[in-house]
Amino acid sequence: MSFCSATARPKREWKPLEDRSCTDMPWFLLFVVFCVGMGGICAFTVVTGGAARLVFGYDSYGNTCGQRNEQIEGVLLSGLDQTDKKFVFFLDPCNIDIVQRKIKSMALCVTQCPDEELRTYGDLKRFAMINDTELCSYELAGHLYPGHPERFTKCPKLPVPQSKPLPVFNRCTPVDISCYAKFAEAVVTFVSDNSLLHRLIAGVAASKEIIIGLCVLALVLSMLLMVIIRYISALLVWILTALVVLGSLGGTSVLWWLYIDHRLNLNDTLLKKAEEDQEEQESSRENTKALLIYATAATVFTVILLLLMLFMRKRVALTIALFRVAGNVFIHLPLLVLQPFLTFLSLFIFWVYWVLVLLFLGTSGNPVQNEETGLIEFRLTGGLQYLTWYHALGLVWISEFILACQQMTIAGAVVTYYFTRDKGRLPVTPILSSVLRLARYHLGTVAKGSFIITLVKIPRLILMYIHNQLKGKENACARCMVKACICCLWCLEKCLNYLNQNAYAATAINSTSFCTSARDAFVILVENALRVAAINTVGDFVLFLGKILIVTSTAFAGVLALNYQRDYTEWVLPLIIVCLFAFLVAHCFLSVFEIVVDVLFLCFAIDTKYNDGTPGKEFYMDKALMVSRWVFAACARGIFPCAIGAVSSAKMIQYAAGLFLF
Repeated sequence: MSFCSATARPKREWKPLEDRSCTDMPWFLLFVVFCVGMGGICAFTVVTGGAARLVFGYDSYGNTCGQRNEQIEGVLLSGLDQTDKKFVFFLDPCNIDIVQRKIKSMALCVTQCPDEELRTYGDLKRFAMINDTELCSYELAGHLYPGHPERFTKCPKLPVPQSKPLPVFNRCTPVDISCYAKFAEAVVTFVSDNSLLHRLIAGVAASKEIIIGLCVLALVLSMLLMVIIRYISALLVWILTALVVLGSLGGTSVLWWLYIDHRLNLNDTLLKKAEEDQEEQESSRENTKALLIYATAATVFTVILLLLMLFMRKRVALTIALFRVAGNVFIHLPLLVLQPFLTFLSLFIFWVYWVLVLLFLGTSGNPVQNEETGLIEFRLTGGLQYLTWYHALGLVWISEFILACQQMTIAGAVVTYYFTRDKGRLPVTPILSSVLRLARYHLGTVAKGSFIITLVKIPRLILMYIHNQLKGKENACARCMVKACICCLWCLEKCLNYLNQNAYAATAINSTSFCTSARDAFVILVENALRVAAINTVGDFVLFLGKILIVTSTAFAGVLALNYQRDYTEWVLPLIIVCLFAFLVAHCFLSVFEIVVDVLFLCFAIDTKYNDGTPGKEFYMDKALMVSRWVFAACARGIFPCAIGAVSSAKMIQYAAGLFLF
């Protein structure tokens, strides 16, 4: 729950407040009401029988298997006592609607699934007499199966395959799933060779221990990288710098060389003055002009890029310093490493619950007779149709809420670390303290921030759905406009995510409402726009290289581990699975590292704005950030040369070298 303090707020200061108060309480109450509504949908499906119909199954006359049923008005054979008939049997289990993803066959409640293949109607009669279970429609007696005139429409399609009940859901499923080949073909469209598919699956089955081991390796590498990236971040930045400089200079040089070469060839051609070569000469002139334009544009781009790098070198050095401090944060707060696990576990539990309730909704509502098949289906009608949309909104909002809680928890812990001068006096469990502060004071702020993201994400998802549904039907102009809208909404969502993250950090510092925190954070970010640009470009690239390092290392280990399999086609699927898992794990862990860096930067910017190192206004920052700030301030005043000067302290030289080599 979220509790409020009745004491008056002291004057706001940019440091963690001991005396906090609840923020955005109306939004917290709105979120609670919304969650109660989500729970009400689940209760509705249980009370109206939708959950029971999903778990126990129901026949084509509206009877739920395994229990007594009430008569449905106008539906014959409804209201039967199916207490002893606990399994759902489909007369034609292979009649699958690919589009609707459901079986179109008539369904019956039976006491036992056929445990052998039944080839004739005589076999159906024998099975019914021995096991006391009818596999044809209820109005047909078992001993009349072989000669009944309606046996072709109300009895199962022959031969009846051997079946076993599904665990939990009590549906009779054929043991031989070859009849689902059409459905599998529609799902697995990228594999045209069935034997190749079997070999790939066999390769996964044979390598499951290796796959598990490689996934664990990716997990360990991701955790280690979060600690050691502080030592290799400078190297990665130099690699980036070298690639950019060499690439821009090399590309420009090649273009100028091509221009000079074409110009010399053009002069040789003009000296010949051959009339039959007029068209070739004109083409050469056009090519030469184009190369001149390209070379000039590349030169301008290279000069601007080099000037920007020269101008931004001090701010890039701040990124390196922040990476070093972020590594220290993980050393002092090792439980931060567990945040991806907890977030994923929370999201997984919620998603499982959401899918179950969605399935419950699919079997809830009023019984309706399908005009095409004549079978009874349960559908939500009237205002109940909007329950599905409400449930879909809950998926986005609550998922974003869980992710926002992770951001707020990390921000609270990092803020506590930064603004604690003596790191030995940190709380015993800063992460737990941050979680408790979030639960007690700031759930409303998190709810409001996640709702803003939801308002942007849902229109984008709707446009994506419309674009996929109309693919191939709309004209080129409409397709371009829809894609442009999707792109704009995606960019807006990313910007809001970044602003929300900084707003949560400001709330963790000041205990202010979401709007106030967002405004304060936005002002700080605008005042440090160039630093933000450097951190977001260089920092993101360094983290991307870290992800690539983990994926390639895991893939290399996978190749060594799978080398014993000489059929190299069997490597493909295991390696794809391992690489995807490695990238997902690396992304989750390094996203936490990225949040830590962003929060540290906001704290650093606030520290440098409101403190100057004088008595009473001492800095909170780490020594690495102190050196970065000192060098930056010196260069800004023009008293520190742009090349490395004579500095007495060896440690100062070490940091300054990192700053000015960029």
